[in-house]
Amino acid sequence: MATSAGNRVFGKRRQPHVVILARGDKIRHMTVHPWMAAVAFCFVGVMAIGYLGATTYLVFRDDLIGASMARQARMQHDYEDRIAALRAQVDRVTSRQLLDQQVVEEKVEKLLEQQMALSSRHGRLDALLDRAEAAGALPISIPVPNEKPEVTGKRASLSGGLDAIENLLGRKTASAKPASEKTSGTGTSALGYVPLTDTAADRSDRLFSQMTLSLKDIEHDQIDRVQKLADGASETASQISGILQRNGIPLDQVDENAGMDAIGGPYVAPQAAEAFNSSLNELDTALSRLESVRATAIRMPFANPAPGREITSRFGNRLDPFFGRLAMHAGIDFRSPVGGEIRATGAGKVVTAGPSGGYGNMVEIDHGLGFSTRFGHMSKVVVKVGDEVNPGDVIGYSGNTGRSTGPHIHYEVRRNGEAVDPMQFLNAGMKLTSLID
Repeated sequence: MATSAGNRVFGKRRQPHVVILARGDKIRHMTVHPWMAAVAFCFVGVMAIGYLGATTYLVFRDDLIGASMARQARMQHDYEDRIAALRAQVDRVTSRQLLDQQVVEEKVEKLLEQQMALSSRHGRLDALLDRAEAAGALPISIPVPNEKPEVTGKRASLSGGLDAIENLLGRKTASAKPASEKTSGTGTSALGYVPLTDTAADRSDRLFSQMTLSLKDIEHDQIDRVQKLADGASETASQISGILQRNGIPLDQVDENAGMDAIGGPYVAPQAAEAFNSSLNELDTALSRLESVRATAIRMPFANPAPGREITSRFGNRLDPFFGRLAMHAGIDFRSPVGGEIRATGAGKVVTAGPSGGYGNMVEIDHGLGFSTRFGHMSKVVVKVGDEVNPGDVIGYSGNTGRSTGPHIHYEVRRNGEAVDPMQFLNAGMKLTSLID
C-alpha cells in the first residue's frame, strides 16, 4: 500500500512554477517553464565567460602593447641607423662629386688654355706665312686649330671631347640609391645602397688624355712644319746669296743696311723660350735674311731687257762697224725692230733719260751698291729722271739713234762705273727666277 501510494506521489506530474508580480491593483504572473530556466542559465554562463575573457584580455593587453611598441621602436632605430648611414654615404658621394667636378673643371680650363694658345698662334703664323709667300719661300701648309678642331683616327675629336666633358660637368655622378629588394647572397636590407664605381674625374681622364695628345700632335706638327719652312727659307737665301756673291755683289753692305732699326736697353739674362717660339724666331730670322737677299736680287740687273729677242753682239772686243778695226763693245746687242719694248732689268732710280752722245737716246738706271744699267739707241724714252722703276717695267722703245748701223737694243751693266759682261747677270737671272718669283 505504501509502495503504491509512494509511486503515486512520485509519478505525479509537477506543476510549473508561477511568478506573480503585483503592483497596486495590477497583478501579473509569468509561468517559468524548465526550458526558460535552461536558456537563462546558458545566457548567464555565456555572459560570465565573456566577462572572464574580457577581463583576461584587459590584463594581458598592456603587455602585448608594450611588446609591440618595443618591437616598433627597435625597427625605427634600425631604420634611423640605416638612414643615417645612407646620408653619410650620400654626403661622401656629394663631396667626392664636388671634388671631381672641380678637378674636371680645372682640366677643362687647362685644355681650353692649350687650345687657345694654339689658336692664338694663328695671327703670328699668318704674318710669317705672308712674309714667306712674299719672299718666294716654298709654301708649307701649317695646321691651325679652329674653335673645335677635329682629329681623325682612333682618338676622339676635340669638339666631341669638349662636349662629353661638358656633359660630365652637367650630369650628377652616380649616388647612393635605394634597392627595392634584398640582394641575393649579400644580405642588403630594404635600405641598402649601390656603391659608387665610376666618377666624373675617372671618365674625364680618358677624354682629357686623348684631347691633350691630339693638341700635342697639332703643336708638334706646327713646329715641324715651321722648322721645315725655316730650313727652306734659309736654303733659298743661301742659294740667292751664292749667286749674288759670284756676281760680285757685296752682301756685307746688304746685311749692314737691311732691317737695322734703332734698338737698345739694359742687359737682362735671356729667358728659356718655348719650342714653338724658338721655331718662330728661327723662321723670322730666316725670312728676314731671305727678304734681304731677295730684295737685293730684285734690285740687281738680273732680268732680260728684251725677252725672246736674239743676241746679235756680245760683250768684249769686236770689229768696230764704223772704223773696221778692233774695239771694245761694253754691252750686248739684241735684235729688235724700231718700236720694240725695252724693259728694266732691276729695280732702281732713273738717273739719265734722253740724248747722250753715241748712245743716242739713252736711259741709265742706278740699282745701288755701285751697279747701274744703260739702254741705248732708243727711238722713244717713256721715263724721266728721278722715276723709280721695277724689273719688267717698260722704259722705252728700240730704235736707231746715236752711233748705230740699224735698229737694235744696246744693253750695258756697270759696276762702280766699269762695264761688266751682262751675260753673267742674264745667266744668273735664269737661276734666280725660280728662287725669287
